[in-house]
Amino acid sequence: MSVKVTLPTALARHTDGQKSFASEAKNLPGLLAEFDAKFPALAQNVKDDSGNLRKFINVYINDEDIRFLGGDAHQFEDGDEVMLIPSIAGGRCGQRRFLTLPYNESVLEGC
Repeated sequence: MSVKVTLPTALARHTDGQKSFASEAKNLPGLLAEFDAKFPALAQNVKDDSGNLRKFINVYINDEDIRFLGGDAHQFEDGDEVMLIPSIAGGRCGQRRFLTLPYNESVLEGC
């Protein structure tokens, strides 16, 4: 059995640029354990101190969020595509203010 693991560029820098590779892992905990041996830098970036997947890493199996498939208990099937995607969050918006323009027009500046 083999699954295809796909990574975005942000994580592929921890696999010597490999954006995809085959894995024999049967489930997510098995895949994370495989990272320890094959890609220690990747493991360090996707796993927390307890060895669990970090909260900001989303896992998709064939475009379906693993949380809706049973999470860690979900068993991979031959040919599945497993994608690890880091969450992206915005920063804090600056202060918003109105600017008064000629002819009494106002616009909102900021976010």
